[in-house]
Amino acid sequence: QAMEREVIAAFGKGQPDEIMSSAFKLKVTREDIHTLQNLRWLNDEVINFYMTLLVERSKKEGHPAVYAFSTFFYPKLVSGGYKAVRRWTRGVDLFKQDLIFVPIHLRVHWALVVIDVRKKTIKYFDSMGQKGDKICEILFQYLQEESRERRNLELTPKEWTLRSMEPHEIPQQLNGSDCGVFMCKYADYISRDKPITFTQNHMPLFRKKMVWEIIHQQLL
Repeated sequence: QAMEREVIAAFGKGQPDEIMSSAFKLKVTREDIHTLQNLRWLNDEVINFYMTLLVERSKKEGHPAVYAFSTFFYPKLVSGGYKAVRRWTRGVDLFKQDLIFVPIHLRVHWALVVIDVRKKTIKYFDSMGQKGDKICEILFQYLQEESRERRNLELTPKEWTLRSMEPHEIPQQLNGSDCGVFMCKYADYISRDKPITFTQNHMPLFRKKMVWEIIHQQLL
């Protein structure tokens, strides 16, 4: 009940630019938090903050090592090529991670690419069942360049599997507004090596949990 009260207060009236949470060089305002209200589209700030919480949790023992790109990474890669994002990974060795998450913003839709470095797979997760084979290819190309640049090593394409998850393999949304929450929760379950078992029915609860988690900067 105490948590519920905090969520209601966060959704309440107040200055839109009031900072509700600030960590990892990121800020989330009341206006950002309000995108977590039912049937609203999540914005970049909420998604980037949540992804960073997943990365922080992964530093604990017993969790796969996770790295998450910002939502601004993929558009930059597509518009400017490898050169435009070369410096994004300074101080990070992608090839020492177990999992790399790339949030993909498709105009009015969010999807997720999961690069599993352990299994050499690049998978596209879309809660509306769309295909993202081209996106997987662009990201494999990026990894190839990153490997040459950082390790002077070529990746062997035939060792890697690239594919879009089929609609029957992963939970699908039944409305037009929950794609961001689906994307965040795909990442949450995968980052714990857990099967993805949630459904559309969990969305109202997940949204409230995310409000609490962002304000408290810890995952439940």
